[in-house]
Amino acid sequence: MNSDSTAPDPTTSEPAPSKGAGQDEEANYLLAARREKLAALEEKGMAPFAYHFERTHPSSRAAELFQEAEAQESLNEKGHGDTVRVAGRIVSWRSHGKSAFAHIEDGYGRIQLYFRLNVLGEEDFSALDLLDLGDWIGVEGPLFRTRTGEITVQATSWTMLSKSLRPLPFGKEETDPDSGERVVHSGFSDTQSRYRQRYADLAVHPEVREVFRLRSRIVRSLRDFLDARDYLEVETPILQPIYGGAAAEPFVTHHNALDTRLYLRIADELYLKRLIVGGFERVYEVGKDFRNEGIDRSHNPEFTMLEFYQAFADYEEMMDLVEEMLVTVAENAVGSRRIQYQRTEIDLSPPFQRVSFVEALNRGLGRDLHQMTDPELAVTLKELRGDDPRIDEMGRGRLLDKLFGALVEESLVAPTFVVDYPVVLSPLAKLHRDDPRVTERFELFVAGRELANAFSELNDPLDQRERFLSQMQLREAGEDETHPVDDDYIRAMEYGMPPTGGVGIGVDRLVMLLADQPSIRDVILFPTLRPEEGRQG
Repeated sequence: MNSDSTAPDPTTSEPAPSKGAGQDEEANYLLAARREKLAALEEKGMAPFAYHFERTHPSSRAAELFQEAEAQESLNEKGHGDTVRVAGRIVSWRSHGKSAFAHIEDGYGRIQLYFRLNVLGEEDFSALDLLDLGDWIGVEGPLFRTRTGEITVQATSWTMLSKSLRPLPFGKEETDPDSGERVVHSGFSDTQSRYRQRYADLAVHPEVREVFRLRSRIVRSLRDFLDARDYLEVETPILQPIYGGAAAEPFVTHHNALDTRLYLRIADELYLKRLIVGGFERVYEVGKDFRNEGIDRSHNPEFTMLEFYQAFADYEEMMDLVEEMLVTVAENAVGSRRIQYQRTEIDLSPPFQRVSFVEALNRGLGRDLHQMTDPELAVTLKELRGDDPRIDEMGRGRLLDKLFGALVEESLVAPTFVVDYPVVLSPLAKLHRDDPRVTERFELFVAGRELANAFSELNDPLDQRERFLSQMQLREAGEDETHPVDDDYIRAMEYGMPPTGGVGIGVDRLVMLLADQPSIRDVILFPTLRPEEGRQG
């Protein structure tokens, strides 16, 4: 029979305890019951935590093996195929007196098991009573197909691999009477608990595992795209004596042996451009950055960035490259350049639309931002975001950035390059060759969210020093998120830096888009959370 059509055995499928006066007592009872089974296994001489199991086939390959035998008409007179050794976590169980059905799940899928008293013998069959959902077991036996059509392993022996001492929050399973598909009602629906206990989330939600498999394909595709274009993957310091490359507050630490303050990097940019100075013409890095900022649906203090730099290119050439990259990655990772994100279809086919930062914000403001004073910008932002007490402390760049976020960003659903940002917002970008009030910079927005940031990189060390000094004046005036002066970076530029185009892409946000996930926490295995009360770490 197909045990998917029935609910798991209520004696072994422990739902997450409901909140109430008896929650602690119920949890303690379930934990104690599992430890009693652990002791009983040891009394029988069965090791509850194995050292090794020689698996011959993962679940999916075992099923394929049987299908091949059917096609070749090589089954024996009992309808059995080859003997296999499979292993996995027990995810369903149904007992029928002298027989039992179960499903185990491994990293490749799930497969059904069939246990019979007259095959296993009394001792091994009775020991099945000591198993729980969540336990890991190994099983040996021939493959066959049940009367309901499910490929199954008939156990001739089984081995305990790891006893689960804490019940996983498995949901209820049933088969949809119309479609015949397996439907799972989650027993682990609290999002904070799922983020905090990602190991349990992954264990009971195969669809969550698929998100992170997709993430791996996306990162691999990004690397393949750049490798094929003669980019060199490099690694640059995470601990830095001077942070830079973005406008953000850093995390601060101290190196005892050197007795010096160090910062977790907020961007890879300045070290990668040092490599351009050194003679590498195309470089990239996929790595972690850290910003001491707030947490929301699109921000996590620890996040993954792809940054790549190309000598002799400008921001126009990098726009073309980004368009090509996103289409290639989408087609490789999800099989299409047309995707669904939160019930909205988005077409990633080039060319992406382009809009000037100044023109877009002017439309939102109803005025020319170049004609507005800082106090006027602050008054407008208060009307939109009056609950932010820091508005009066913001410099012009921060005010423009916040106003753009409030008035423009959400409207940028289709892939859109926002180009030519004011100088005050772009201390590392070259002045626009036709308008010195703005820089040659673009940001890519998709689904109302920034996905990429890029410049025609500033390569004039004298101009760069002046920009850094202007940033320090803003800091002295009370603006926290400014760029410090990096004398070593300026020294590197003084040796000569060729014209360069540079791009940074938020990998987590790209995964959110392609995996259709609403929060950055859904695509980071272990997102940053408030410490759990009563626990460390």
